[in-house]
Amino acid sequence: MAGVAVTPPHRFPPAATPIAGGQEVRSRLGRFKGGRETADTQQGRGRLRSHPTGDPPPAAMGQGRLRARLGLACCLLLLLLGGSGGLGSQGVAQGPWEEEQGPVAEGGPWGRVRYEAVKKHLGAVGALSKQYWQYLACKVWREGCEEEEEPLPFPGWSLPLVGQDYLEILSAWYCSFGKCCKTGDCRVVNNITGLEADLHGQLHGQHLAKEVVVQAVRGFLQSPRPEKPLVLSFHGWSGTGKNFVARMVASHLYRDGMKSECVRLFISLFHFPHHKYVDSYKAQLKKQISETVQLCKQSLFIFDEAEKLHFSLLDAIKPFMAHYDNKGQVDSRRSIFLFLSNLGGNTINEVALDFWRAGRAREEISMEFLEQRLQLELQESAENGYAQSRLLEENLIDFFVPFLPLEYHHVKLCARDAFLARGLPYTEAALDEVARMMVFVPKGEKLFSAQGCKSVSQRINYFLP
Repeated sequence: MAGVAVTPPHRFPPAATPIAGGQEVRSRLGRFKGGRETADTQQGRGRLRSHPTGDPPPAAMGQGRLRARLGLACCLLLLLLGGSGGLGSQGVAQGPWEEEQGPVAEGGPWGRVRYEAVKKHLGAVGALSKQYWQYLACKVWREGCEEEEEPLPFPGWSLPLVGQDYLEILSAWYCSFGKCCKTGDCRVVNNITGLEADLHGQLHGQHLAKEVVVQAVRGFLQSPRPEKPLVLSFHGWSGTGKNFVARMVASHLYRDGMKSECVRLFISLFHFPHHKYVDSYKAQLKKQISETVQLCKQSLFIFDEAEKLHFSLLDAIKPFMAHYDNKGQVDSRRSIFLFLSNLGGNTINEVALDFWRAGRAREEISMEFLEQRLQLELQESAENGYAQSRLLEENLIDFFVPFLPLEYHHVKLCARDAFLARGLPYTEAALDEVARMMVFVPKGEKLFSAQGCKSVSQRINYFLP
């Protein structure tokens, strides 16, 4: 801020008066030098005894601060070093008489190997702390601070589990101040295990979507050199979980989830409302995708209400989803495209209803049985952008993911999750009441929720005290 003089971290102001605490500490240490008390020690003790107020003098307060800081530093060192001779080890403690003998003996319990390991640990922790301090100092004191082109090389280390955990916490804290790398994808986490667990625990009634999404994303991320981006098209009625899964994928692939610079969400009627401006939309859309792909080595693009996209917009982004030919083309092979659409919902519901009428479980519906019918509906419907674009013709969509209609007990599970998300208690009667507030179709069977779970979280407001 203007008018405020800030002292750089490496330039400390000159001390106006000497600090008495250091002299007092030296006098205390002097008692044991040579087995006798020195004159300075006796004088220092006398000053303590003759203090008129009985309160500790400034020197004693300074000594207390010094001890506290030393204790804190020792605790941090033990946490970072973890098990390197501390927790769980059976080494023999050494007294001060052993420390005075110089370097540790080769064959002792604290051998040369462990001694060298501790030196490496200390060097690694020192290098890490130095980098953190330089980053924070450059954020506060701008002058004379130059960003390093290459990160400081860290010495080799093999920290135990406790130390690694604390270093990961420090790294996450450090990265929270801004970018950790030159590209925007330094916050990529790719937590496929967490994605699979959350899909199985929070996505109800969608056995096909769980299986296809996890396998497709895992296989794509594990491929060292994919030939093209991964393109998934989610289809089903509103409220069946398409948006929910798309956001869950973003939250498990990127630390910042939907807020990541590498995730872009496009809503048809919001971002591209007027067909007369389609040429302008095409240029803007291609520019945004190109810039994101160049910024991030791994990008995620989500198109909601994809059936309402103009077919020329789909054709405009087709090169980003096609096979990479390296002919002046942006390399987007590490990108994932998700299209969310209500198209095909009727076909999916008919198949689910036929299985129910035949007395067969909905879990028996296979991907092969349903995907073919879904593709036929998309190709025959001339009112949607899918049929008029070249995406289907050139087979650029890798998987058509069907989302089945939700039944009564699925809605109850959604209501339970909504109560738990707010930390509210619930009863079976309350869950039944929420489920009965939904509209179920067809009229005869009343089997499927017409809104899925879309308005469940709002309906539990009726049960709040």
